[in-house]
Amino acid sequence: MDINTARMPARGQASSFKKVEGAKGFMKFKKLFYSQKVAPYVFVVPFVLSFFFFWVYPLITAFTMSFQDIGAIKSDWVGFANYAKLLKDNVFHIAVFNSVKYMFFTLVLLIPFPMLFAVLMDSNLVKAKGVWKAVLYMPALTSVVISGTLFRLMFTEYTTGQMNMVTAALGLGTYKWLKMGWSGMLALLIVACWRWTGVNMLYFLSGLKSIDTALYEAADIDGASSWQKFRFVTLPLLKPTTVYVLTISVYAGLAMFLESYMLWAGNSSPNNIGLTIVGYLYKRGIEKNDMGYACAVGVVLLVVALIINFAQLIFNGTFKKEEQ
Repeated sequence: MDINTARMPARGQASSFKKVEGAKGFMKFKKLFYSQKVAPYVFVVPFVLSFFFFWVYPLITAFTMSFQDIGAIKSDWVGFANYAKLLKDNVFHIAVFNSVKYMFFTLVLLIPFPMLFAVLMDSNLVKAKGVWKAVLYMPALTSVVISGTLFRLMFTEYTTGQMNMVTAALGLGTYKWLKMGWSGMLALLIVACWRWTGVNMLYFLSGLKSIDTALYEAADIDGASSWQKFRFVTLPLLKPTTVYVLTISVYAGLAMFLESYMLWAGNSSPNNIGLTIVGYLYKRGIEKNDMGYACAVGVVLLVVALIINFAQLIFNGTFKKEEQ
């Protein structure tokens, strides 16, 4: 008998053994993958990795760079020199004031009115609710570049601009809308309301859907008016949604940049009336290539946003333990 022929069964057995072992290993891996203890971590891993590489790592790097004077070839450690320079930088102070003012007015406009629209949309007073939801949400889908350009043409100082046509028709004359402080801020707020009213309204609508209708029925039995039901039922139960919208609106207001950039067709508005903190960061970091100083501006922006949000969360009782 040929020696090679005699060895063939042994080889076949070894191959079968490897297949069996491979199948067992795959089944063990599959069982581990579908385990109730392991599966949650598998789904969380992509978020953890993206959070680390796209938020934690850039944050640590930016914080480190804020203590450096970064040049084209080398970087020098300068300590707190960049932060000391910020304290004396009048342009930075103007940018902070503009951002805080913009944030304040957006909170005043983009929380109560979307809440009111959501309550009306949830009532029986409005017909074709799906159409109105689509109409109010559509601006959020529009590119900021396109919307900013359109609003810049609307607020132009020429007589052909829509705002000047309206004021001229009312006998109020024409204005240089984007060259005055109050009118420039008005233009930014109109853009913000146009873009985000529908989004916040949907947030509040989702919060209203979670309220038990039995509470309103009980209020009707007790003879409560529409205002009393809104005051004592809707508002308290909408608090989690309100806190969420307030939190994201604080950050969005302080971090606003592209709307201002497009409205003034650049980062240089008259007397810096449209300059924001992020706009100043862009000016120093990208336009003037002073990345160390720009990182210091970014760290200050993060600290201001955290302070304001933590203050309002504490004020709203978010961190209080629920009573047993």
